[in-house]
Amino acid sequence: MTLMTALRCTAAGATLCLMATALHAQAMDHGAFDRLLKAHVVNGLVDYDAFSNDPAFSGYLKLLAATNPAPLPRAEQLALWINAYNAYTIQLINAKHERGSIRNVNKSLGFLKLKGPWSEPFAVVGGKTYTLDDIEHRTIRPTYREPRIHFALVCAALGCPPLRSEAYTGPRLESQLNDQTVIFLTKSPSKNRVDVANRTLYRSPIFSFSDYMQDFGGSEATVGRFIARYYPAGPERALLESGKFTVVKTDYDWSLNSRVR
Repeated sequence: MTLMTALRCTAAGATLCLMATALHAQAMDHGAFDRLLKAHVVNGLVDYDAFSNDPAFSGYLKLLAATNPAPLPRAEQLALWINAYNAYTIQLINAKHERGSIRNVNKSLGFLKLKGPWSEPFAVVGGKTYTLDDIEHRTIRPTYREPRIHFALVCAALGCPPLRSEAYTGPRLESQLNDQTVIFLTKSPSKNRVDVANRTLYRSPIFSFSDYMQDFGGSEATVGRFIARYYPAGPERALLESGKFTVVKTDYDWSLNSRVR
């Protein structure tokens, strides 16, 4: 931190201090979001009311709004965008006072065409306003070409991968993405599992959303080979690598991933 930044921090307070530091650093400080996630997310379930009532959350959103990702190193950029998507999804749920399902947000009523939850421009990053679709489909996917982001971006549904109880950071991004992938593909049997005896891959519909399958190679066989990487050597991995299996899509639960049921 420069002397001038330090003086601004002293005069303006902690929130502006963080903003000024982030704008001049090679990494954004996600500490506030990390503490919020540790306090209010348990086993992937979110205490939405706690986020709504915690002033540190609005402070973190202001920090995102003030931080331009472009000058940051690549891993820092991607960590920022993932955190932004997850934070603004929580903000959307709270702003709309929704406690049933994200699909109820801006739901179309008869002939009235309203923006869906992923098409509302409200997420501010670096002074620009984005929709959640902008962040995922027009920023993260084409820029970073990292299929594991599908297990890190959480759309506030029980069918999604679980929301981590920690923020993503540049230095730990590789291990965090890998861990998320292992959890979703090999430790969530209601969503993904391999039945060797019946040569069947039970997989989440997430691979078929939009054109997501293209991120995994474009076919069920390439999806199978991708999943195989996260299994140890053994019959499950061998079956997935062979491509000779039947695919059965598991159910996708759109209920809100809330700690209060």
